[in-house]
Amino acid sequence: MLNKIKTFWRLVRRLSGDDAYEQYLKRYALHHQTDNGDDCQPPLSKADFFRQWQDEKWNGIKRCC
Repeated sequence: MLNKIKTFWRLVRRLSGDDAYEQYLKRYALHHQTDNGDDCQPPLSKADFFRQWQDEKWNGIKRCC
């Protein structure tokens, strides 16, 4: 029963975007390795990530016509 509750809670967090920063960090770790010699920037802080996320979501023209 506890496993089902945890699975449900993970699904709710994923659908609501609450785990977006954790997903960003996982993707960053996979795709931005420093061992290939590229000059990678460090990952965004949690505050900077959510500021950028909100700006992308709400800035710009949002209309159908």
